[in-house]
Amino acid sequence: MRALPCLAVLTLSALALGGCGSLDRLANVGAQPDLSAIQDPTAQPGYKPVRMPMPTPQPVSYAANSLWRTGSRGFFKDQRAQQVGDIVTVLVKVTDKANLDNETKRSRSNGEAFGAKNLFGVETKLNRALPGATASALVDADSKSSSEGSGSIARKEELTTNVAAVVTQILPNGNLVLEGKQEIRVNFEVRELIVAGIIRPEDIQADNTVESAKIAEARIAYGGRGQISDVQQPRYGQQVMDILLPF
Repeated sequence: MRALPCLAVLTLSALALGGCGSLDRLANVGAQPDLSAIQDPTAQPGYKPVRMPMPTPQPVSYAANSLWRTGSRGFFKDQRAQQVGDIVTVLVKVTDKANLDNETKRSRSNGEAFGAKNLFGVETKLNRALPGATASALVDADSKSSSEGSGSIARKEELTTNVAAVVTQILPNGNLVLEGKQEIRVNFEVRELIVAGIIRPEDIQADNTVESAKIAEARIAYGGRGQISDVQQPRYGQQVMDILLPF
């Protein structure tokens, strides 16, 4: 009888978890998914400035009768991103391929035998205590165990695209923290691309682009939301049951 209240609690919990998402989908029936408004990344909830180990700052010095300043990257004006708010194009190219194959085999066998053909005459009385027993084979035991396991993983992922990112912070050593987000809506489906990380100004090319492989602490996310993505995901109740059920 107690199982019914527990099942009811689980059902209500699943409905509560999926209530907000279900209402959002019902409100957008027949309508295209809304695009997010352009916002300041540093003003978003949960945004935290990046803190990294920094070298000792070097004082800026000027030489008399010289146009060169210590720490400058170029003699003439540099059009590449170098200040907070500047835009740099990130060339995203991710190629991931992995093939893993593991196999394990193990076997073990044990055998034990014990007998006493002559034991001070006691063997003649053994049949009285244990009918049918023979003194030459008092104990005979053996065991055998074996296990075998195999597993394989084959994964291949490739992503090639470009996204413009905004410099959100300049670290004390001159490295730039950038963050960019791109949304594309096609036929009731929104594709999202998010790029964030730390780059060196020296890695920015002359056309103001930087390769994703040169981004430190890179965070690259590519996904979508809409009718197709919604169908591909299991229902909220199924997700809850997959977490709670032990079998």
